[in-house]
Parts: sequence; C-alpha cells; structure tokens
Amino acid sequence: MKFYNLKSRMHVDVPESNVRKTKMVRKTKNGEQVRYALTAEHEGTKLFKFVNEATFKSTDVKEV
Repeated sequence: MKFYNLKSRMHVDVPESNVRKTKMVRKTKNGEQVRYALTAEHEGTKLFKFVNEATFKSTDVKEV
C-alpha cells in the first residue's frame, strides 16, 4: 500500500501486513467528527493516510 513519507518527502510502499486502521472521533460544538486513517511504520517513521469511510470499511487490515 502506498503512503507518503513527510520526512523523506517521497512515496513509499508498505506491505499490508504492517498496516493498521484507526478511527478517530472528536467532539465539536456541532456534534462529533469522525476521521478514518490507515497507519503504518516504515524505517522507524510513523505514516498516516486519511481515507474515506468506504475505503476504511473495505480494507481488510487489523483495527487499532
């Protein structure tokens, strides 16, 4: 799966066995905001990739 590494400023390929999915919920004055993200670690750097809900549900990786 492709991620963008902000530290090295290039795209990197991470095997799906190293990818986890995370659901972040925060309260706002109008209700709740839900963000869906895929996370991975590549050469000691944490990588995040924000995705939509459909991609989040269709991805078959472990949820953190």
